[in-house]
Amino acid sequence: MTLTLHLAKGTVALASHIALEEIGAPFDLVWVDFRAGEQRSDEYARINPKGRVPVLTTPHGRLTETPAILNWLAATHPAAGLWPDDAFQRARIDEMSAFLASTMHVNHAHRMRGARWADRPESLADMAAKVPETMAAAAALVEKALPDGGPWVLGDRYSTADMHLFTVSSWLEGDSVEITDFPRLSAHADAMRARPAVQRTWALHQPGA
Repeated sequence: MTLTLHLAKGTVALASHIALEEIGAPFDLVWVDFRAGEQRSDEYARINPKGRVPVLTTPHGRLTETPAILNWLAATHPAAGLWPDDAFQRARIDEMSAFLASTMHVNHAHRMRGARWADRPESLADMAAKVPETMAAAAALVEKALPDGGPWVLGDRYSTADMHLFTVSSWLEGDSVEITDFPRLSAHADAMRARPAVQRTWALHQPGA
């Protein structure tokens, strides 16, 4: 059975798309048009009641949530070398992805998806205004977490944590944060952009592609 990824442009689904390219397994893409509200349709609710992306359809069933999808792809395709044997290194991957999913992604979402947490226009505006500060603070924590000499989250070992980090850090510019203020994070993004799998996927996620 071919793997199928439901995804949308401008979302964290880019990380799972990169992972699929990196492991080299056959897969299909189903694009969800967020601007048209397809994620809120009854049809999509049967695929993911959360109304979000990514969703990966596997021979065993569907997976949602980026860390779960990335870990499963890495663990089930060991030849790609994305899943370390060492338990502590695997925990470091989980550590980074947990921070990205629970903190940095949520900070970013306050800019355009504040209605998840508040209704008053002044509350939405206040949340959006705070985003540059909270995203810069999160980027500073990631900067400290990246090892000397890098370029990857695990140092010289490329992993799914790098795909997740690259995706989230690509939002910094839109959130009025200069990635160049964070040398290690900036070097990480440059190293990611040099990878063929990233180049192939990134092109498809741009507006008008």
